[in-house]
Amino acid sequence: MECTSSNEDEISIAPSHASTVSEQDPEPKGAQQPPATLSRTTSVTPDAIVVDRRDRRGMFARLTIIPEVKNPYHYARKTKWLITVIVAVCAMAAPMGSAIVMPVLADIAEDFGASHALANMSVAVYMLAMSIFPLWWSSFSETAGRRSIYFISFVLFVVFGIISALSTNMVMLIVMRALSGGAAASVQAVGAGTVADIWEVKERGNAMGVFYLGPLCGPLFAPILGGIIGQELGWRSTQWFLVIYGGITVLLILFALPETLPTKNRKPLRAQPPQPTSSEKDPARPDLNRVSTRQSVQQTTKFYASILRQIFLDPLYVLTWLRYGPIALTVYYASITFGSLYFLNISIQATFAKEPYHFSTLIIGLLYIPNSIGYILASIFGGRWIDHIMHREARKAGRYDDRGKLVLQPEDRMKENAWIACVLWPGALIWYGWSAQYGVIWIVPMIANFFFGIGSMLIFAVASTMLTEFMPKRASTGIAINNFVRNIFSFTGAMVAEPIMSAIGNGWLCTILGLWSLGSGIAVIWAMGRYGPQWRGRMVAALG
Repeated sequence: MECTSSNEDEISIAPSHASTVSEQDPEPKGAQQPPATLSRTTSVTPDAIVVDRRDRRGMFARLTIIPEVKNPYHYARKTKWLITVIVAVCAMAAPMGSAIVMPVLADIAEDFGASHALANMSVAVYMLAMSIFPLWWSSFSETAGRRSIYFISFVLFVVFGIISALSTNMVMLIVMRALSGGAAASVQAVGAGTVADIWEVKERGNAMGVFYLGPLCGPLFAPILGGIIGQELGWRSTQWFLVIYGGITVLLILFALPETLPTKNRKPLRAQPPQPTSSEKDPARPDLNRVSTRQSVQQTTKFYASILRQIFLDPLYVLTWLRYGPIALTVYYASITFGSLYFLNISIQATFAKEPYHFSTLIIGLLYIPNSIGYILASIFGGRWIDHIMHREARKAGRYDDRGKLVLQPEDRMKENAWIACVLWPGALIWYGWSAQYGVIWIVPMIANFFFGIGSMLIFAVASTMLTEFMPKRASTGIAINNFVRNIFSFTGAMVAEPIMSAIGNGWLCTILGLWSLGSGIAVIWAMGRYGPQWRGRMVAALG
């Protein structure tokens, strides 16, 4: 049952408005140049239709202040931004949990009488859980919806966080923290799907940049918080902080996050439950014969096999999408960028705690601020820049459909912005490496980190937005694949960064990473511009 908007739902309703930009299509349709009579015509978006409170989808959906609407694109802009910010806040939880313990790892090891290597393993295993669990969360969200997955996963995050804070030995802490990270990592993939649900392609780059501030600022602000509260209240206070943060996110999800997955994109179960077999002669007393029993067993087996496949195999099957060029190249480049970020984070802690700097834990935490400023600036201005480039390229190519609307393609996002970023962040990484190795005054490597933040954020925004557009009906799946691969890179970085730095130093390590990343960026951007549309066309044809 549906009804039109009421006064209590005004916050969520967008008035009818005109649009001249179309949704992305795999290939241009209709006229290649804007028809004279259609080039300035407008299409009017109808008023949003609010779903009756009794029929809203998701767990405890009747409690939401923002109602569910039939077409999420029709939410008011202020409501879209509110939903985007809420999802970004939730997205901070998992990466924050990985970084908040870094300043207190020595205290944890001392408290449990464990080695520093075992304490570092708790961070690495946490990152590994963050890479694996989102595959399942993303798959389930396409069937159960976004809201239910958010609610279940963050309730689990709170529960596992409480047990982590009460841990009595190192193994218990590592296991509970891994489960906690895996639970909170749901939003890493599903959150991008929510952004794609509510924002049209023409504005999605800007929204995705704001969303990505969450998972990127989490590991940058967390060491500061961990250093402050860990020094004053002990290492367990870092886990209680995560519990409190998780509780806040649960309340936000419960009362302010409606279901946004379009009904047409929801994946049904492949098989239906078996129906009882009845006799045409006497419906009240069906014939019990060997054939009907065999058929019933076959139907039951098929049904439960389908359920088991969706639970265990489908989340892993999406990794086979890496065989397609657009996804493989985009995920690869985003992953080496993200992996380099974790190398840099570990280098900051290892380098500035010893000679010639000898900074305290609190000061080392503050050294992550330049990166954060770069991320924030790139998110605010970079997203708009990416959307502008996309529109410009479509107009330049004369891609209009038969209604006079621009046809937008994901590859249009990789233009001069990507070329600048591909040179900027590897160059900044090399700059940081040699200035830190030779003990140059701290402000010099921090300026390098500022430019690293800008360049890497531009790549993150481009990659994540494109992955939601390659397969619009499975937006969260592309992000889940990206999250899996990039956190494998982060896990590897967390394990090998410090030994490599001890062996060859910051300068050579950052030079190797920088040159590898520069070469990879040039190759990926050129290949996507040259072959991207053809590859994507074949991918869409194969995957439907």
